[in-house]
Amino acid sequence: MSALLHNLIHFSRLLGDLGLDVQAVRTLDIVRALDHVNIGERPDFYHTLRCLLVRRPQDIPLFDEAFRVFWRKPPNNWTTRDLRAMGEHRRTGAPKVEMPARSPNGESTPSNSLPIKFERVATQSYSNREVLRQKDFADLTTEELSEARRMLAELRWDMEFRRTRRWRPGPSAVPDLRRVMRSNLQHGGEPVTLPTRRQRDRRRPLVLLCDVSGSMERYSRMLVHFLYCMTGRLQNIEVFVFATRLTRVTRELAPRLGRTRDSDIVSRLLTHVPDFAGGTRIGDVLREFNIRWSRRVLGHGAIVLVISDGWDRGEPDQLRREMERLQRTARRLVWLNPLLGSPEYVPLTRGIKAALPFIDDFLPVHNLESLAQLGEHLNTLPGRRRQVKPPAFF
Repeated sequence: MSALLHNLIHFSRLLGDLGLDVQAVRTLDIVRALDHVNIGERPDFYHTLRCLLVRRPQDIPLFDEAFRVFWRKPPNNWTTRDLRAMGEHRRTGAPKVEMPARSPNGESTPSNSLPIKFERVATQSYSNREVLRQKDFADLTTEELSEARRMLAELRWDMEFRRTRRWRPGPSAVPDLRRVMRSNLQHGGEPVTLPTRRQRDRRRPLVLLCDVSGSMERYSRMLVHFLYCMTGRLQNIEVFVFATRLTRVTRELAPRLGRTRDSDIVSRLLTHVPDFAGGTRIGDVLREFNIRWSRRVLGHGAIVLVISDGWDRGEPDQLRREMERLQRTARRLVWLNPLLGSPEYVPLTRGIKAALPFIDDFLPVHNLESLAQLGEHLNTLPGRRRQVKPPAFF
């Protein structure tokens, strides 16, 4: 299926180069649709691609010609070790297309009036950016880290809105009595017009607690850039890093006026975090946060994101108590674990086992794809999970 997916991507790009209006998201729709058809039957495969890739009737002849050439069987005298889906071979070189003839007045003939003949179709190499989206941060090379940082800056994060107690003029069923009186004074107090008001919506605040201990060193540098991008994109955000102690770095990560790039963000952060790449005492850190910072930053229904692998040298009982307290004060508690991206991962450490009962969302954060999914999750967060606990005397 992977080879077929590669060829579907190349076929979509080819149609786009030929002038068809092909959307990139259609490739995923095709993959889902092929699960319900027999791809061994050429007519079923053809009609599936045509329904999802052709949007205008005048593009059907061009699509038919492209489909016939791209998905045809190779000649018998060809030899290659890289077989592609549906018998197609990978070839090199740019696609050669006969240009439409020009009329005597110099204008080209419309593409739908003359069929375009393809001499050769070149299947492009798989996009490096797609590979980086799926690659683990711990396996990235130096060049790939630079490209991943640029891709990270292109991601967009958003937060859900919350209904505040403040009111503003707007369409609603609630009349604004003060404006009703003021606007109808010229009519002798008769309510000729009825201005209304509605409650103001604001984005929920976000609090980030990121583990930068020694066990997270493979991911820390990329996650620090993630924190930096989040700070520049969102408002009302607080960022903390921790190992054996808690350090607030919101001001250090905030974008400065006139600065368009920041390549030394990790080095600059090291001067403010004395325990960078040290041990981990999550229970002590959460206790300090709950006592010193929770009242300041967890108001107005804040959402808390804890980024850690769960390796802890402290007491599990203390971590359990502080996690329970943190969940009560936060709107929603989300734990991001880079190890969760591995299919062999099982939460067996004492720290993560103590924290799991009080986590609302347990998500991976090991590559760019997981960060993109996190952005979608933050924009559609459900309500806080309500746990039913037995009475104290049970």
